[in-house]
Amino acid sequence: MRESVHGLRRNIICCVAVWILSIGFASSAVAAEITVFAAASLKDALDDWVKVYTTQAADVPAGTRVRISYAGSNALARQIEQGAPAQIFISADQEWMDYLAARKMIVPGTRHDLVRTELVLVAPASSKANVNLTTEPGANVASSMLSALGDGRLAVANPDVVPAGKYAKAALTKLGAWSAVESKLARTENVRAALAFAARGEVPLAIVYRTDALAEPGVRIVATFPASTHAPIVYPAAIVAGQDSPEAQRLLRYLSGDASSATWARHGFVPVR
Repeated sequence: MRESVHGLRRNIICCVAVWILSIGFASSAVAAEITVFAAASLKDALDDWVKVYTTQAADVPAGTRVRISYAGSNALARQIEQGAPAQIFISADQEWMDYLAARKMIVPGTRHDLVRTELVLVAPASSKANVNLTTEPGANVASSMLSALGDGRLAVANPDVVPAGKYAKAALTKLGAWSAVESKLARTENVRAALAFAARGEVPLAIVYRTDALAEPGVRIVATFPASTHAPIVYPAAIVAGQDSPEAQRLLRYLSGDASSATWARHGFVPVR
């Protein structure tokens, strides 16, 4: 009887040990879900990048999910300020990242610049429009743009708050064309909306990032704005305050690592080193 009791105890202990181990393995196998708030202009590149990250990155648990919410950087920053559940924020300019930093809503040590791009003028793919965006003395960019626009409008992301629109306003001001075209603007909520207007032929011209234009076969690049006409177009990224987890750190590290360079380059972005 005593031996049978001991045997029963041993069996119970073994079962409990196996149960505890199974819980440990199960919990370690639970994949993370990470939410990223990113500028709308990053959509094609990040959608592509997520597929690589979740299926090929060596130390990413199987089943890891990355959810990305795309919008204008201004709208995303405001949502984070109001408590939206994002782990990582990627802005299309420094200003909206500064906005959150000033409110202590990002983890300071995690902020760094990811990639950069250029500002371009696009037209519908079938358009014959030609505009010379030059800073050379005597150039009349305003007249050239008005001629190309005709009775149409210039699609631009809202220049009051959206990074692409702010870059556009700065460039047009530098080129002496802002006052001439301001009344002809078709203001959009983000740069992808401006791109869509041109791709559908609803406007004769739009100002977008080069990387947007490369992603849309319905438009052609008419001209590139000289880099001297606006601030550098750089995308900073950071972990949101209170969300500094190993999973978020891993994702941010991969975004800026050598393994991601090919994906960025495929979509026209230049990694910042």
